[in-house]
Amino acid sequence: MIAADIGPDQIAAYQRDGALLLRGVFPDWIDILREGCASNMAAPGPYGAENVRPGEGGGRFFDDYCNWQRIPQFENFMRDSPAGEIAGRLMSSSASQIFHDHLLVKEPGTAKKTPWHQDMPYYCVTGMQTASYWIPLDPVTEANTLRLVLGSHLWPKLVRPKRWAGGEDFYANDEDFMDMPDVESGAFDILAPAMELGDAIIFNYRTVHGAAGNTGTGRRRAFSARFLGDDAVYIQRPGRTSPPFPGIDQRDGEKLREDWFPTVWRSSNAVDA
Repeated sequence: MIAADIGPDQIAAYQRDGALLLRGVFPDWIDILREGCASNMAAPGPYGAENVRPGEGGGRFFDDYCNWQRIPQFENFMRDSPAGEIAGRLMSSSASQIFHDHLLVKEPGTAKKTPWHQDMPYYCVTGMQTASYWIPLDPVTEANTLRLVLGSHLWPKLVRPKRWAGGEDFYANDEDFMDMPDVESGAFDILAPAMELGDAIIFNYRTVHGAAGNTGTGRRRAFSARFLGDDAVYIQRPGRTSPPFPGIDQRDGEKLREDWFPTVWRSSNAVDA
């Protein structure tokens, strides 16, 4: 698949469901992203984290984000792959801005789950034109793939974010947020595909998603690339954001600053402001 293959049916499906499975979209980028993954794990950034704690079943769940500006392979993907254009077309946006990258690695024998959540409540951004890729760097089965609740990006309120590591919860009594429903009750349509190398899932920042542990015998490395569209603007959240972007110095309703979040694709029909 190339960006030119994105047509009205895919755009409608993305905007209806908040998530879309893309088969064979990045086959030429897997080795490059694997190289970046190895570099990242060998030298984590300031936000690198080990997420398996004592009593959580062993294994290893490593994640890190905001490394595209220091890891050449990640920057190459964010700037030069078709990801920005595909995201822009699916968002029905005139342009795509980089937001950030995120690497997630679950080693074999890792029982810890990624809990159900939306990304947007953790971010300093709001808007409907958003796109996040989940790109497996190892084949995944239905048992250890990403799982997404289709249509959840259209729920009337954002889901109240939780502090995964515990501690103060800034959102506990905030009526602008809703509690997470029982999405595994059978009442919701869940996308949970097996995926081969080169496949990707793209989803809205408001789409509820999570993942099981990795109790199999193979690694489960995944790279996420996140982009912003026309209506995405800065918002001050009640609590700490993740990523925190210290010193961002923006006001509510402003476009995110392009010296930090560069535009990597612009439609030929776009008109500069």
